[in-house]
Amino acid sequence: MIFRKKEAPPEPDKPLPKDAPVGQLAPQAWMAAAETQAVMAALMAEGAEARFAGGCVRDSVLGRPVNDIDIATHEPPERVMELLAKAGIKAIPTGIAHGTVTAVIGQAHYEITTLRRDIETDGRRATVAFTDDWTEDAARRDLTINAMFARADGSVIDPFEGMADLGVGRIRFVGKASQRIEEDVLRLLRFFRFYAHYGRPPADIDALMACRLLAHRLPELSGERVSGEMLKLLLSPDPAKVLLLMQGERVLEHVLPEAKSFGPLRILTFLETRALVRPGLLPDAMRRLACVLTVDKAGAEAVAQRLRLSNAETARLVALAAPETKPDCDMDDRAARRMLHRLGAETVRDLILIAWAERKAVNARTPLGETDRWTHLLDMADGWQPVTLPVKGADLLERGVAPGPRVGALLARLEDWWEAGDYRAGRDEALAYLDDLIKDAP
Repeated sequence: MIFRKKEAPPEPDKPLPKDAPVGQLAPQAWMAAAETQAVMAALMAEGAEARFAGGCVRDSVLGRPVNDIDIATHEPPERVMELLAKAGIKAIPTGIAHGTVTAVIGQAHYEITTLRRDIETDGRRATVAFTDDWTEDAARRDLTINAMFARADGSVIDPFEGMADLGVGRIRFVGKASQRIEEDVLRLLRFFRFYAHYGRPPADIDALMACRLLAHRLPELSGERVSGEMLKLLLSPDPAKVLLLMQGERVLEHVLPEAKSFGPLRILTFLETRALVRPGLLPDAMRRLACVLTVDKAGAEAVAQRLRLSNAETARLVALAAPETKPDCDMDDRAARRMLHRLGAETVRDLILIAWAERKAVNARTPLGETDRWTHLLDMADGWQPVTLPVKGADLLERGVAPGPRVGALLARLEDWWEAGDYRAGRDEALAYLDDLIKDAP
C-alpha cells in the first residue's frame, strides 16, 4: 500500500515528537466501512481520541488484507461501553479487567482496548494500569511493527520506527528484547512467527540472543498458546526456513523437537503455493505440521496432546503423520480407490501431497512421467465419489443371524469381497454372496 511522507524529516537538533504523524495511509476500504465509521464516531463523540492500532495499521501499510481491526483509546472500558451504548452499538466486556471491550455491528467485530502500562508481569500474564499516554502504551507492545497507530483520518503515528523496520523486513522488539520476552514468554514464539510472515534475513541479532537465552522458559506456556503461534508460523511462505532458524537457536527443541523433516516441508510448501493450481488446494497448517514431524503413532498423539489439539485435529494429525499405508505414485487405480474408500478423499489427498514432497526431497530430479502419475492420483482424490456397501446389518438380521459379533464379522468379510471386486457388485450380487457366507459359516 502506498505510504507517503507528510513532511520533511526534522533537523538533527529538533527530533520529531513521538506522537507526531509520520505519514498517511492510502484510502482503506475497511476504514471507510460504515461499521468502522460508526464505532469511531461513537468513541470520539464526546471529545475522546481513538486510534487504530497494531496489525490493521501494519498490514494496511504493506497492502495486505486486514482481517482484525483493533482500536485503542484513553477512555476506561466502562466509559467505552457507555459511549457505544449511546450510539446503539452492542458492547461485550470481553476482557474488561485488562481494558478490552468488543464492539459488534452485524458481522463486524472491533476490539477496543484502553491504553495501558504494565505494573507487574510474571512471564505469562500482566497486571496493568490504564493511562492516557499513547507512547507509554506502545512501549509495552512486543514488536516495533505492531506498535504503530493510525488516526481516523489515516495519519500514522510511529513512536518506535516500526515503519522503517517494515520497509526492510526487520523484526525487532520494542526496547530491550530480553525484557519484552520476560514480560510474556509467548513473545519469543511471536518473534519467529512474525519473522516468518514479515521478515527478511538476517534476523535481528539482539532478538535471537534473547530468544536463545530465554528459550528454556517456553515449557511454562500452555499448549494452546504454543500451538496458536506454531500453527500460524506454519502458514508462512517458507516455514521450513524459520523452523531451521529456531532449531539453530535451540528454541525448537523446547516446543517441537519432533520437527525434523525440513526438506519435505519445503517441497510441500512449494507444491501447495506454486507448483500446483487446483481448486480447494490451499496452505494447510495441520498438513504441514504432519509433514515436518518424524514420529510414529504414539509420537503423533504425544505432539497433539502437548499442543492441546482438539479431538478432530488429533485424529487428522495422527492419520497424516503416522499413516498405516502411504500412497505411491506407482500404485494402480484399484489400490488408489481402495485407499480412498478406507480413508476418505481429503485424507488421501493430503497423504499424496506429503508422499510426493518426501519423494522429491530425496530425489530432486523427477523421473519422466512421475509428475503426471502424482497429479493423476490427485485427480482421482478430487473426483472421488464415496461408495457404500449395498448390504446393511438389517439384511443379516432378516436372514436369521442373531444380533452380536457375528453380524459384524460377516459384514467385514462381505466388504472385503466387495472391495476385492473394485466396488462393482450391486445389492443383488452382494446379497447372493452374503447368503453363501451364512451357509458356509452357520
